Amino acid sequence: MDLAGRTVVVTGGTRGVGAGITRAFEQAGAQVVVCARRPPEIPLGKAEFVPLDLRDPAAVRAFFDALPRLDVLVNNAGGAPYRPLAEADAERHARVIELNLTAPLTASLAARAHLRRSRGSIVMIGSVSGSRPSPGSAAYGAAKAGLENLARSMAVEWAPEIRVNTLVVGMVRTELAHLHYGGEDGLAAVARTVPLGRLARPGDVGAAAVFLASDAAAYISGASLLVHGGGERPAFLDAATANKDQPSRAQPSADQDQPSRAQPSADQDQPPKAQPSADQDHQGASR
Repeated sequence: MDLAGRTVVVTGGTRGVGAGITRAFEQAGAQVVVCARRPPEIPLGKAEFVPLDLRDPAAVRAFFDALPRLDVLVNNAGGAPYRPLAEADAERHARVIELNLTAPLTASLAARAHLRRSRGSIVMIGSVSGSRPSPGSAAYGAAKAGLENLARSMAVEWAPEIRVNTLVVGMVRTELAHLHYGGEDGLAAVARTVPLGRLARPGDVGAAAVFLASDAAAYISGASLLVHGGGERPAFLDAATANKDQPSRAQPSADQDQPSRAQPSADQDQPPKAQPSADQDHQGASR
């Protein structure tokens, strides 16, 4: 897809998923500006880096006011460490929500005037953690749920000048994946839980972001695009002892020969076990 002549801002675009998004837009011909608290450790081609703390509203507004043009905003910055709810106070969890929900809102508001002039678009980088339990990163999951809803409302309020969409990202193999999944054995075991058989690459997320920002998605707004390799296999399927011999063959209903007797749900006595956060491998304040 050709995005030559367009200016793209990627927040937190210096490493992990953000770096993959930055590279994808560069490959599409766009001029990319990356903002984050710390500079990239690995050069990102021709992308311009601007140091910025996205939790500072005045600094965010000044950054966008100084831009001569803007066509696409990718709200990628965010993340959180593994932290069970009871192991921190509410103020600490609120900082996670500030980074993952309030900061994207701040950036979007600051970018709105530019995007209205260019009839541009916003791409929110969401997470599957926002649509299922996220033990160990509950505040993060709550923020990502809010971000997806914010995008839908923003798409309605700011139409038709600005399109707004969300990428709902699953597990991604980044340079920090080992911190959450372990070494190669752990990564391989986690990858086997994904229907497509592998974790996403940062470039997979980047390619999806380029699509949503391109003319090919001109009639797509308020949408949530899943980038999760098919999702997560329900845990009860592995725990259950029935239907093991022929998993692909349709099985008779459990109560076909007892029509008057209620049968237990297939997973009532096998509650789903906790799954690792779907994108913990790319969580971090500078993502």
